[in-house]
Amino acid sequence: MLPVLDLADAHRDPERFRADLLSATHETGFFYLVGHGIAADRSNEVVAVARRFFALPAAAKEEISQLKSPQFRGYSRLGGELTNGKVDWREQIDIGPEQKVIDGAEGYWRLQGPNLWPSALPELREVFEAWSESLSEVGMRLLRQWAVALGASADLFDAAFADLPATLIKVVRYPGNEQNPQGVGAHKDSGVLTLLLVEPGSRGLQAELSPGEWVDVPPLPGAFIVNIGELLEVATGGYLRATRHRVLAPEPGTDRVSIPFFLNPALDATIPIIELPPELATRSRGVEADPDNPIFDTYGANAWKSRTRAHPEVALLHHGITPGEAISAY
Repeated sequence: MLPVLDLADAHRDPERFRADLLSATHETGFFYLVGHGIAADRSNEVVAVARRFFALPAAAKEEISQLKSPQFRGYSRLGGELTNGKVDWREQIDIGPEQKVIDGAEGYWRLQGPNLWPSALPELREVFEAWSESLSEVGMRLLRQWAVALGASADLFDAAFADLPATLIKVVRYPGNEQNPQGVGAHKDSGVLTLLLVEPGSRGLQAELSPGEWVDVPPLPGAFIVNIGELLEVATGGYLRATRHRVLAPEPGTDRVSIPFFLNPALDATIPIIELPPELATRSRGVEADPDNPIFDTYGANAWKSRTRAHPEVALLHHGITPGEAISAY
């Protein structure tokens, strides 16, 4: 089983909490987080609202089709997203910060803009905007603990999140499928960290703790599943390494709802590089080099790479980017 960390210990016994946090994210990159202060009733409400959206008629969901959004917001139908060039079998809503479009935006600035909200379920906006605010606070508490544990000041990452952080929520439903076992293919998250809420009793999430070793990550009552993203790998020179993970499609006749929250800095924020203490620096593995998946230190560049690859229909329709285009095009 993955490590279980209690965020309340950050106040009761901060040195122990930071040691456990470093151990978990250096060795596995995944852990369970309890003591976060988010009431079970709120988590249940978020899942219930997600369920109500996915139960809507197709026309009500397509009202907010992502094909209408140059910012990659809104609803993606089953089969509308790719990972590693293969179809993911899930439907979802993508929700980011509510902002105005930048006239004449280029590159990753084209990700800034408004969300699409379903008129058939007006409460969805209020619930998920409040959810984003609460989980941003939890995520920043964790980041400050990491900073101190890595030998830096607690506010090291604050500036990157001070102005228009580009957080992202995915509201996801995985239906069972005999033909396509890929709920979502193996990948790393492109931001800083992820807080994942999963329906109790569901299964399918797996983490690759060592090459070819896939471990089941079932939900734990009252806990978020936390994993680090590529930017923390960059910030620590690979001492913390983003872990590949995937979701297997549920059994036919069943489905699974999960709601990942991605804590990301501002689009133009460059993540600070930490000068690690010698005892940590000697154990750093370096940032993983993969020519097919370059990791950028500016969040927007990392996000633009991921979004245009994952949603080729939107990338082509609104931005003229064709699948397989050279990395330099991102």
